[in-house]
Amino acid sequence: MLSKGRVARRVKSEMQTRSSLGVWRTDGVLESSAVSKAKKGVFYPASKGNISCSLARLLGVYSCSNMSPLSSLPNFVSENYEVREWKHASAILQTDFPEEYADILDVLTGFRLPKSHLVVGGGGKSKVSQALERPLLARGWKEKSWSTKIVVDNVSKDSPTHKVDCFKNRVALEIEWSNKDPFYDRDLNNFRLLFDLRVISVGIIITKADELRSVLTELGIWSKSGTSTTWMSKLLPRIEGGGGGGCPILAFGIKRNLYLPEG
Repeated sequence: MLSKGRVARRVKSEMQTRSSLGVWRTDGVLESSAVSKAKKGVFYPASKGNISCSLARLLGVYSCSNMSPLSSLPNFVSENYEVREWKHASAILQTDFPEEYADILDVLTGFRLPKSHLVVGGGGKSKVSQALERPLLARGWKEKSWSTKIVVDNVSKDSPTHKVDCFKNRVALEIEWSNKDPFYDRDLNNFRLLFDLRVISVGIIITKADELRSVLTELGIWSKSGTSTTWMSKLLPRIEGGGGGGCPILAFGIKRNLYLPEG
């Protein structure tokens, strides 16, 4: 674990080096912000004028993303969700699956995150996941599993895929709220297999934006949903590392704006 002083010096050195190479201009305000955020361990996108991708990964602040943000979303969705796409997923949805895309945007627009859904205990599917799934099921989406096999020289072997939370017309959607982050590996591998088998055309994951950490801390439940669970910053590096193979993927991270403290 790097000390705060070493973090600050490394960030400053990195920015000075980049500036000398003409990669970006060193700006006192931006540099101060980068150092401050890195020292606090706050989620911080790496981009021009900020800390570099490699340094962000080193600090564990954020994995620099080549995934594209979307600019053609309804204002409510773009303001209340962190949205990233991989391999033109949104264009495919808009063109080939407009009904399914409209379903997803409608559900995201109507979703809120009440306090009662966060503090409730017990096992099973979380209240948050249920709140997202229920309106999708009402629109004809369903939980889906497939029976798949591999046949070699007329010898058949089962090769099961994991069930998908919500499926409709070649669009698969997973909701990851309070699971441990290795569940992302399961989801992405499932998307990869189903895409290669020509069963799905797009995979979608709805999860937590990192800025929700402050809400969980305020509620005193950080220990239950800490860094080992599913967060957007845990998902993006897995996608960029090829976890989903060639499957186009659209990821939504629920932001703090949707939290209802009185709910």
